[in-house]
Amino acid sequence: MSLALVAACGKATGAGGADSTGTRTDSAATPSSLSLPVVGETVRQGDLVLTVATTGQISSESVVPLKAETQGTVLEILARPGERLHKGQPIVRLDPRPFDLALQEAEASLREAQLRLLDNTVPDSIVSGKALTGERLRNAEVRSGMDAARVRLDRARYDRERSVIAAPFDGTLDDLHVAPGERISAGQEVAKIVDLENLRIDASVLEHDLPLIRVGGEALITTAATPDQPVRGRIAAVLPLVDSATRAGRALINVRGNGILRPGMYADVRLEASRLPNRVLVPARAVIERDGRPLVFVVREGRAQWTYILPGRTNGLYTEVLPDSSTGQIPLNVGDTVLVEGHLTLTHDAPVRVVARAEGRKK
Repeated sequence: MSLALVAACGKATGAGGADSTGTRTDSAATPSSLSLPVVGETVRQGDLVLTVATTGQISSESVVPLKAETQGTVLEILARPGERLHKGQPIVRLDPRPFDLALQEAEASLREAQLRLLDNTVPDSIVSGKALTGERLRNAEVRSGMDAARVRLDRARYDRERSVIAAPFDGTLDDLHVAPGERISAGQEVAKIVDLENLRIDASVLEHDLPLIRVGGEALITTAATPDQPVRGRIAAVLPLVDSATRAGRALINVRGNGILRPGMYADVRLEASRLPNRVLVPARAVIERDGRPLVFVVREGRAQWTYILPGRTNGLYTEVLPDSSTGQIPLNVGDTVLVEGHLTLTHDAPVRVVARAEGRKK
């Protein structure tokens, strides 16, 4: 919006602050409806992380197919695909009656073995006047079948526990392959659970970039789902082998899930190569050129004022601002709002209205 248009509007309406020639004398007289919607971000001070750009695919650290450990008939489905589960939370319950009967049978077998043990040991104890101990007692227990009965009882208890298929860790249920009333066998897959919190990216790194990255370095991840919202991760490992065909090695990046990232997504990744500490930083999108000189638009009192800067190094997301070569001063203050959207065609001192990103895009 040009100043001439603003002045003309002031003259036509007789707004205060404009003389008979239409010259603007009071910036507050500009109608808010003439302010252009723009998106701004804050100038900040921090480390500029120079990066190596690459791509990779997101995977989960834990994708587990859940299989039945015993056979039985499905009685209940206790969770549905997409549901968030906690470790130990039941997913499928088998009909418990066969397991209860097997447990009762094992308990009865143990009682029979205990009676046989008494039959084998009491007469000798009465004759000798002493209870059997040590190796003689141990031999009597074996002959009575006590050991086998205890094992059968433990097995029956274990099978009853396995009749409920539960989540082995906190995760999200992905697939469910059974239905109530279905007969399943041991080893049959019934569901799949995915850890969406602990994600990993396997990224290719060209061989000449491998010496620049290190374990523990920062990684910035963007996807088609979050192009303007990079997620931070950490380089967990730099693997030792280099592919002889692609001349690239591999780096493993750990990243926490944010509810948007999903296993299988492709991601653009920037790996930390070096760190320039304590720099004044502006978003790289804020820097534009006019007449061959780099500048940013700074919002002051509702107006976009261009400010020439001397840009330094950039990592594609942020650009450092260097001191002016003549004054030795940085023309921006930490906390200033610089424009990142809606500023490409602005003129100096144009009236603007800073809005949220979504509104700025609709305009």
